Amino acid sequence: MLEGKVAVVTGASRGIGKAIALKLASQGAKVVINYNGSEEKAKEVQAQIETEGGKAVIYRCDVSDYGACQTFIQDVIKTEGSMDILVNNAGITRDGLLMKMSEEDFDRVIDTNLKGAFHTIRFAARQMLKQRSGRIINMASVVGVTGNAGQANYAASKAGVIGLTKATARELASRGITVNAVAPGFIETDMTAVLPEKVKEASVSQIPLGKFGSPEQVASAVAFLASSDAAYITGQVLHVDGGMVM
Repeated sequence: MLEGKVAVVTGASRGIGKAIALKLASQGAKVVINYNGSEEKAKEVQAQIETEGGKAVIYRCDVSDYGACQTFIQDVIKTEGSMDILVNNAGITRDGLLMKMSEEDFDRVIDTNLKGAFHTIRFAARQMLKQRSGRIINMASVVGVTGNAGQANYAASKAGVIGLTKATARELASRGITVNAVAPGFIETDMTAVLPEKVKEASVSQIPLGKFGSPEQVASAVAFLASSDAAYITGQVLHVDGGMVM
């Protein structure tokens, strides 16, 4: 259980981030719901958590903005008194074939998915070092390991997240801070819901378990890594992909 813990989840207003926020709250953590889009969606997640007896606050911040992240993390620590769990889930896609991909689309994905994780870790780590404890979980992706045509920017950002996870784990381990990554495969979200049926069928054919996963299954993996049961696990990538990577 996570009673008394303060957990920051970036990109928590929908999809996998929402599921993670709900899961951590159900285990007793006070969840800081970070969002950069719809405040209404963030408030809906907060309301659901509170209806179920949990605690949550919302905070808008564009994780690609270094200065904004500094203010965000410092405000959370000042208000809540600690930061025990950081889940770097915020991410975007700007898909396109390499030869047609604009520099802007490449940079925007790297800035949000990879630099965004660096920004929050950079400022959260200081508090965790003082506490001599902390859990950092970064959301990677199966495509950060295998690659995927049409997603050079996204695959590069998620491969970078894995490298960032392993380097940070080595730096922070001596102070009792663990840093791990979760790499989802094809998950039932708003992004996959709009895929044409032929694309879905082709995707399922790549999955040994023969189906898409759920956001709740990813959230359970994150909750495990955030718990005391995972105290001796760091620098690892936990694949939640139905067997795509073995």
